[in-house]
Amino acid sequence: MTQIMNPKRIVLILPCCIGDVVLATATLMALRRAYPQAHITWAVGSWSKGVIEHHPMLDAVLDTGKEALPVKSVSGFIGFVRQLRAGHFDLAVSLVRSPLMSAALLLSGIPQRAGLNSAGRGFGYTVKASVDPNHPRHEAEIYLDVPRALGLDVAGCIANVPVDAESLKRVQAKLAQANVTSPYLVINPTGGRNPGMTMDSKRWPPESFAALADKLAPQLNTQVVLIGGPNDGDIVSAVASRLHVPYTRLDGQFSFGETAALASQSLLYVGNDTGVTHLAAAAGAKTVMILGPSDPQRYAPFTPDSLALWKSAAVDRRGVAGGQAAEWDWARDGVSVDEVLQKIIAFVLGTQFS
Repeated sequence: MTQIMNPKRIVLILPCCIGDVVLATATLMALRRAYPQAHITWAVGSWSKGVIEHHPMLDAVLDTGKEALPVKSVSGFIGFVRQLRAGHFDLAVSLVRSPLMSAALLLSGIPQRAGLNSAGRGFGYTVKASVDPNHPRHEAEIYLDVPRALGLDVAGCIANVPVDAESLKRVQAKLAQANVTSPYLVINPTGGRNPGMTMDSKRWPPESFAALADKLAPQLNTQVVLIGGPNDGDIVSAVASRLHVPYTRLDGQFSFGETAALASQSLLYVGNDTGVTHLAAAAGAKTVMILGPSDPQRYAPFTPDSLALWKSAAVDRRGVAGGQAAEWDWARDGVSVDEVLQKIIAFVLGTQFS
């Protein structure tokens, strides 16, 4: 362990993607607690910056551009090194497992550089946190290994994205306009796509979401709100066309901050293993994540009031880095509607189940 004494300017580096960025807010919490007077900047990509740009523990955001990894091209590498040099940082905390990022940090002029060292990729860091890519551990815990290597206390650090007042006000206005009142249930059947990955096999089938909502809404006495991104109309429609209970479609209408606010005010949020589900949990919503070809040991929400539902199955030891699960079959390998319903009811009512 190496204790860095009183750094004045810190840069936290994790450009992509939404779920990873949300999970890394636990590391931000550890840094802010250890260095309350420091100026902390997050180097984050354009795709994901909306998740954390208003975070109260941050002082600034450094936009690394639209690529998942800004150092992959020669121009991007040079440009990112220049951004780091211009920031006059005295401590860099990198949560990126890439030799290119390690090299960029080595050339950045930042005197103290802490980061993940997976298979020797962290050669550019002065403080290294070893990672075994074949040993399944939660991603947030892996990220927290970096502040641990710095000698920081990480106890109680969880994923956290506080809802900002303006986003909450806008969401309340949209809900009123759509005649949605509390309590309401949020269903988000989308996910599996971002600048770093396409993995549609992570999506629980639309017919399963519809069947769950039809059974769950009457039992919880809630309205159903369907959401998704601006390009998710087809999959939201696939759920909506199968619903028998009343519902309100609000897909494509919310920013990340507003989605967090919407979730935080709901009775329950249900979604796939996707960044927006992590965001809902980090915003304080009671959250259910339905996982398929991804292991909850790695990817479950990193919050106390969340539930990860998964049928134990053989999955790639490398996690989503293994790519699309071509052989995955939800009917054969995944959790059923009745299994999900039973555990959600127990979760919402606060009872125990095995």
